[in-house]
Amino acid sequence: MKKTAITMIKFIGFFLGWAIFTSILPLSSSENPAIWRLWAEIMPLLAIIAFTFLFWLIEKKNIRLYLFDKPVKGVIVGVTAGIVWLAVPVLVMYIAGIIHFDGTNAVHLFSVWVLAAFLNVIMQELLVRGYLYQMIKQKHNIAAAAIVTTALFTGLHGGAFEAGAVPVLNVLTMSLLMTLVLEYSGSMIAPIIMHFLWNGIGALVLGGVSLADDYPNLLIMTFTGKEILSGGDCKMEGSIIVLFVNIILIVLFMFLKNKQRKEFVEVNNGYERIIR
Repeated sequence: MKKTAITMIKFIGFFLGWAIFTSILPLSSSENPAIWRLWAEIMPLLAIIAFTFLFWLIEKKNIRLYLFDKPVKGVIVGVTAGIVWLAVPVLVMYIAGIIHFDGTNAVHLFSVWVLAAFLNVIMQELLVRGYLYQMIKQKHNIAAAAIVTTALFTGLHGGAFEAGAVPVLNVLTMSLLMTLVLEYSGSMIAPIIMHFLWNGIGALVLGGVSLADDYPNLLIMTFTGKEILSGGDCKMEGSIIVLFVNIILIVLFMFLKNKQRKEFVEVNNGYERIIR
């Protein structure tokens, strides 16, 4: 009971401290929307970096954050899984006639928008699957860490609750998928890349994923058909097709993680037999 209470205090202190600190940081005075958005993404990222470092020191550096571990595997898993994650629902919806491309938009300072979206993804992943996830996992177990951080991630995307059950389930399964990718790859690099490909290409290029209202998109994507398939106002993230893809990828990474665990046990058992 005492351990749970201490974990709750750390969780609340970390999250509220980050939220309060972020709220008092200055906003950009730039009239350029791209520059304003970049600054708006930099501030919470700096705050989460500061609080992650602070709480890591409080834990006497005993919490392993996996920030730069296994970079090659992290990049390979993140890029491969990210492309599959986005390409499959887009292709299915395009072939089914659910989505159509009706031209392009001119986007000024597109690279700045991309950078802003990338920084936003790093901030989200550090907040959800950084210190908080690893702290709860170390003090309790993976299940507790996954449940608490998934609830946090889902709560941060509160607009999904107004849209219906499918968007909420999509956000929830997306978070679980990112957690499994982290556990399988052993690196924060993988979920960051995967998440960024979803937001960067899905939103900024295709226009099929919803970010903050001021984010632009290069292509004009329109959706037709029943809302459960097209996603309605939530676009792809409100579609049951994305939910199915999320579940399939979750099962796949659960299988891969279980296989990885078995191989690790077999190698260790073989090593112990050699030692004896």
